Amino acid sequence: MEQSSMEKYVPLHVCHVNKTSIIINRAHAFLHFIAILFLIHYRLSFFFQHPKNTTIPTLPWLLIFVSELLLSLAWLFTQSYRWRPVTRTVFPERLPADDKLPAIDVFICTADPNKEPSVEVMNTVISAMALAYPPEKLHVYVSDDAGSDVTLRCTKEAWNFARYWVPFCRKYDLVTACPDVYFSSSEVDSGDFEGSEFKAARTKMEEKYEVLKQRIRRIVQQHSTTGDALHNTRDHPSIIEVINEHSEEEDEVKMPLLVYVSREKRPSHHHNFKAGALNVLLRVSTMISNSPYILMLDCDMYCNDPTSTRQTMCYYCDPQTPSSIAFVQFPQTFRNICEDDIYDGEIRNLMKIFWHGFDGVGGPTISGSNFYIKREALLGSFSKQQELMALKRSFGPSNDFIKTLVEDYKPGFIHDGESSRMLLEKANVLASCSYENQTSWGSKVGFLYFCVVEDYFTGFTLHRKGWKSVYLYPKKPQFLGIATTNFNDTSIQWRRWASGLTSVAISKFCPLIYGPLKMSWVQLMCYSELAFMPLLNCLSLWGFALIPQLCLFNDISLYPKVSDSNFNIFFIIFVSAILKSLYEVVTTGGQVLTWRNDWRIWMMRSVTSYFYGSLDVVFNKLGMKEASFLPTNKVIDDEHAKLYEMGIFDFRTATTFLAPLVTVILVNIAAFVRALVVNVVDNDRDGFWEKMFGQMFLSFYILVSNYTVIEGMIIRRDKASIPLYVTLLSGVFSVFILLIGSAILC
Repeated sequence: MEQSSMEKYVPLHVCHVNKTSIIINRAHAFLHFIAILFLIHYRLSFFFQHPKNTTIPTLPWLLIFVSELLLSLAWLFTQSYRWRPVTRTVFPERLPADDKLPAIDVFICTADPNKEPSVEVMNTVISAMALAYPPEKLHVYVSDDAGSDVTLRCTKEAWNFARYWVPFCRKYDLVTACPDVYFSSSEVDSGDFEGSEFKAARTKMEEKYEVLKQRIRRIVQQHSTTGDALHNTRDHPSIIEVINEHSEEEDEVKMPLLVYVSREKRPSHHHNFKAGALNVLLRVSTMISNSPYILMLDCDMYCNDPTSTRQTMCYYCDPQTPSSIAFVQFPQTFRNICEDDIYDGEIRNLMKIFWHGFDGVGGPTISGSNFYIKREALLGSFSKQQELMALKRSFGPSNDFIKTLVEDYKPGFIHDGESSRMLLEKANVLASCSYENQTSWGSKVGFLYFCVVEDYFTGFTLHRKGWKSVYLYPKKPQFLGIATTNFNDTSIQWRRWASGLTSVAISKFCPLIYGPLKMSWVQLMCYSELAFMPLLNCLSLWGFALIPQLCLFNDISLYPKVSDSNFNIFFIIFVSAILKSLYEVVTTGGQVLTWRNDWRIWMMRSVTSYFYGSLDVVFNKLGMKEASFLPTNKVIDDEHAKLYEMGIFDFRTATTFLAPLVTVILVNIAAFVRALVVNVVDNDRDGFWEKMFGQMFLSFYILVSNYTVIEGMIIRRDKASIPLYVTLLSGVFSVFILLIGSAILC
């Protein structure tokens, strides 16, 4: 009997281990690691020489050695991603009937209508309502953290349009659920719909969409014209409204539930950024729909493929799949990425390389958006025998909410005045800013508050508890968002991420301390790489950007002569790193230009965003600065977009981001030019060229890789170039570094 049932079992998903990549990755790691050991031996042997046998000062040698060790440690951590990369395939056509599928809640978070265009946000809402899933089992929640009347009114307009759009998508089986994309694309969406009926329906729907956009823009314009002096985004009551409750006519087609949620905010309470808003959604949605699975979306990340729900259920509905899978993560993909992608907006390394390897060793962490998560993983599982007071200490004083945890609570929103009013009153209590006082929300329950990267820390904690995750990367992007297209926004975004990750790295929750014995050592290294990435990269890159150059400026050699066999160690390490990164870019669909841009933006981030993000954490630990969260600007500026499409850097950002870049470039120019002059004037005195080749090449490589900064300083004169006062200020800094650094190091 058991054999018969096994024969009938058909898998809903398959995991493919990339054996070729494993062999290449491990072979390269082994050879590269041996070269690093030779480098360490070479550096250490210096300290055992007799002082009379060397003229090189100890301090610069020690500092460059530390920089090399830190960069080697960063490299070692990244090998965990390359240890066992996997890819996955799903078979949604094998899923059970619709009536057997579990319900899903969709959380869409928005925080600032000025930085997140309302038309884009509503397109995300509409695309979520059009997901290819039984409508009675789909519930969409819009979290408005600003409590803006604009977002509420626009959500009502989106609902009115969705009542026509969703049936249109289902009738004609559209695979583009986002109306803005559908009507702006010249490609045929699906099927052979050339008949007059379809054309007429499409034309009518396009007219309705134009009306929707006009109404949304009118609402936004009225708000910006009249202002809202009485409204404060940090001081407002909670508002929860079931939008389709107010439908004036009966819909022919069943529609998903749409709920607007704005939590209460008061200046006297810490609101815990995005994680706080998500936990309010968790509580409110439990009372209204209580679906066992949740899809988390950023407000600009529309559903590009309506079948993502069914693809995810291939894991949750497969009887042979372990019940320990907490979440299914889809990649973050973007629709406005240009061919050059000069700011690495698509986060290529993480999404196309690292996360496949992360998946192979236990699963990736939560990545901000585009993931389906099991509610039980966030809230836990409880029985009726559980002590009521213990549950209240963890989850808060609401008896109604506790009932949803210990009973088989399956609410169905009733469209009558009294029932809906009572339910929303209970939900409003859960959205109050004081509800979480003296509870475990944010520390043990729900999304965690410890740092501004709540996704990383929550995912890490779930894995530590024994949960698993999977990374699903279909050929067609399931979700498409808007990436940053200028240097200012990308720098702010990465600074925020760096701050959150560093705060974990230097805390009691450091993966190397908090993770051992709770997860595999390879997965632990993946989490450690993320946590320590900003610190390791900024410290090592600042060392490589200044120490060899100061020594070059003062005729002090830190590398072997070209004729010395030890020079091969550095040559092999450099070429090995370059070729491996180039190989990975090309094999994941990139070009040599893509590789060049990735390498450049990594260096630029290391001395700016990573540096300031790490500095923020130090100040925060000293009590000199509070953690902050600035939403990424999603407004597309035509001028910025044009420069981005042309592959031209837009340097219109704060001086704090520009000054370090320009200072590094000026120091390298000074050191390199002086070395060239000495070499020419003194006719290669004492083998200067051979002795200093390593440092000259390093400066030359930095200058060539960051030529765009030199161009922005000297050649360009447009509005997006580097201002003259920044260059002059950086010139003062570089002279100071050359003088003081030379006095100290040499």
